[in-house]
This record gives sequence, C-alpha cells and structure tokens, in this order.
Amino acid sequence: MKKITYILFLAVMAMGCDKFGDTNVSPIALSEPTTRGLLTNSMQSFSNLFLGNSAVSRDAALYVQHLAEGPYPGASLYNVRNFSFTTWYVDPLFNLQKIIEYNNSGSKFADQGANGSKNNQVAVARILKAYLFLHMTDKWGNIPYKQALKGNEAYSPTYDTQQSIYTDLFKELKEANAQISLTEAPVAGDVMLGGDMAQWKRFANTTRMLMALRLSKIDPALGKTEYTAAVTDGVITANSQNMSYKFIGSDPNNYNPWYNNYTVGNRNDYAISKTLTDYMLPKSDPRAPVFGEVLAGNQVKGLAYGRVVATNIPSAFSRIGTAFRGAGSSLPIYNFAQVLFSRAEAAKLGYTAGGDAEAETHYKNAIKASWEQYGVYDAAKYNTYIALADVAYTAADGHKKIMTEKWVHGYLNSWEVWNDWRRTGFPTLSPAPDAVDPRGIPRRWGYPTTEAALNKENYTAAVAAMGGSDHNYARMWWDK
Repeated sequence: MKKITYILFLAVMAMGCDKFGDTNVSPIALSEPTTRGLLTNSMQSFSNLFLGNSAVSRDAALYVQHLAEGPYPGASLYNVRNFSFTTWYVDPLFNLQKIIEYNNSGSKFADQGANGSKNNQVAVARILKAYLFLHMTDKWGNIPYKQALKGNEAYSPTYDTQQSIYTDLFKELKEANAQISLTEAPVAGDVMLGGDMAQWKRFANTTRMLMALRLSKIDPALGKTEYTAAVTDGVITANSQNMSYKFIGSDPNNYNPWYNNYTVGNRNDYAISKTLTDYMLPKSDPRAPVFGEVLAGNQVKGLAYGRVVATNIPSAFSRIGTAFRGAGSSLPIYNFAQVLFSRAEAAKLGYTAGGDAEAETHYKNAIKASWEQYGVYDAAKYNTYIALADVAYTAADGHKKIMTEKWVHGYLNSWEVWNDWRRTGFPTLSPAPDAVDPRGIPRRWGYPTTEAALNKENYTAAVAAMGGSDHNYARMWWDK
C-alpha cells in the first residue's frame, strides 16, 4: 500500500510540475555554456585555490612567515599533511579545457564573435591551464597531467614527472604567446586582465621567466635558455603593467578573501608575522604600515610565529594592512618589482652577462619599484635604506639580499615566495617553535588521501618516485 501511495504521489507531482510550465526556470541562469562564462568561472576559482579564501590557500603565507596565526594555531604548526587536488581538475582546469575544445570543434558555445577570436580564446585558456598546472606541480610534485581532463577516457590517470610537466608548460606558454593576436577580437569574460591581449602575452612570458629561475640548480643551462627567450618575448617592464586579481567590493560573492575572514566572518585569525616586522621595522621600512595595521601609538606590531598558544589579535597585534583587506582590495599576481628582483637574481646566477654590476642595478631598481607600487617612495628615505648594512648589495651576499628583499616585497604573494625559499634557502627562516613535525617548514603537499584507494597503482608509482613515502619533505625536482 505504501508503495502504491508513493507512486501516486510521484505521478501527481509530475503532473503538477507540468502545469506550471517554466515557472521554476531561472530567467537569469544560462541554459547553455558559453566560453566567456567558463573563463570567468575559472578565474573566480583562484580565490579559493591560492588567493586566500580557504584555509589551505593561505598556507604559503604561513610557511614563509608573512603572517602568524592567532586564536586557532594549526597550519603554521604544519598540522595538515595531505591536500586534495580534485577541485583544481573538476573546476577551473576542466572549464579551460572545454574552452579549447569548443573553439577547435567550431561549437556554437565558443561564439567567436561575442567571446573573442578563436586564437585569443584558445591562447588565454592555454596560458591559464599552464599557470594552474604550474601551481599544482610546484605543490605536489608529480601529478596527473597528460591523461588528466579526459573524463571517462582515463578514470585512473597516470602521474607525469615534474620535469616532463615543466617541459610541456614551457612549450604551451611559448606557443600561446605566439598565438595571441593583438589585431583580433580580445577575449571576453576576462575578469583578471580585462581582455588586454598585450597583458596576456606579458603574463605568459613572466610565468616562463619565473619557471626558468626554478631550474637554476637542476638545469641551469636550460634555465638560461628559457629565461633569455621569455625576456626577449616581453615581460612586465613598468608598474603600470602590474597584474593583480581585482575583487568586487559591491558583490558579496566576489569579496576580497581577507575581508571575508576579518569583516564578514569576524574571525581575526591572522596578524603580520613578527619575523617580517623584525626585519622591516628596525630599517624604518615605509612599507610596514601598508603591510600591517597601524595600532594605537602609531605602531605596527607583529605576532610571534608558530606558537601553539591561542592569541587574540585585535588591538594587540597588527592584522593585515587595510590596503589588502578591503572588500574590493586587489591581491598581487605579477608585478614590475618582482620581475626586477628576478632579473637581479638571473644576473647573479650568470643567466646574463652583466654579473654583479647588473644584479645590483636591478636589485636597487626593484626596491624602488616596490616602494612606488605601495605609494611610499621618497628619494631621501630610499637612498638611506639601500645604504643600510644589511640591505646594501655586495658580491659576497648579493644572492641572499636579493631573495630577502624579494620576500619582503612579495607580501601575500606567498606561493611564489615559498617557491623561491625552497629553491634558494633565502630568506633565512626558522621553523615554527611548536611545529608538529621536527623536519620543519614543509617543502611539498602530500597527495589526496583518496588517491591510494581510487588510483592506487598510479599513486603508488608516484610515491615510489619520491622515495617511497608521501610526506611533506620530499623535494621538488628543481629543489636541490
């Protein structure tokens, strides 16, 4: 009887729904996918993946001690070992792959009139795919790459080596840079660079430049070749070309992630780290009151890093500076000072012929560009700063000083700083005093715990390639 009643109920519901026609159909929802919508969605995922809108996307800021945790210490003690990469594949990467497929197949969803030319749509999708895969391989090491994004064609994808992924990413970025047409219709749905195709070329080449420096120890000859090619093709050359992710202060769905934490969530989880303020404040660095909240008494006060004791932050320690945590505040991706620091390091490493003289010039200009970016440049103060004993460039410790000042400038652009620290050992950082693992600051993320069950054979092979253990201290291919 219960079964009959249930069937009748379903039948009535079906007839009732039919009577209402399209009443329950959203008038604003897209009935079909569009490539501009897929592109926008892919970019908006950055907030959760690495710009700070989720707990794990903030980890690098803790690893490199830009920030310290207050009431709920955990990530700064290195208590999370395994991280999922599922969202990376099923959300932005899948969307970007569909943009390429729709355009190459001539699908109506590409709409190469409204969404931009085929060349520009495909090129931007390729660049962002490469950028995301670069983030992933620099976190996990070997990952599914060639067999990824194939759906039911490869339910259990093999893991590609980081070396082979880098090789293919260099190729993808170079080809995508060449594919961009400045005379064709710009890409639509671009909430990051506003469809500026010249900026997309710089984005691709700046990414290649930074990748090339990652090879400084594992393959310096190839690194030099790729670096030279990237600079020749055109990287960022002025602060006016800086690239940031722009959040929308009027849209709660697109708030700055730090605004979500401090203001919407009223959590106050993070303060600027004492490690960073101990470096900046004795030098009277004018960026300090930009990076950190100014408290009563006109002071910026850092919080001790890596302690297990819960600490209340408001009014006692400086939260992130207001310039970084407004509802519509932008967060940095690539900028001129970052490029100049990279060029300084390249000269120091011998990627270019100018040696220490070139390195020093780029280094000084990088500090100046950083001060200008943050609106604090003053010629007299700048000249005093670059003459300080532990700032002034010398051949003996030039590399350390370049990377340490790059660490300061890279505030909250912390994933790139983590890459630099792992590769060079600079700046000199002490692990969290109360770390849960005596091996110190993590050098990689562990694979998702589900991989051992869902993709066992390939997972096991990937772990074996790292030495037989899926832990946070196996080194990247380039981390020697």
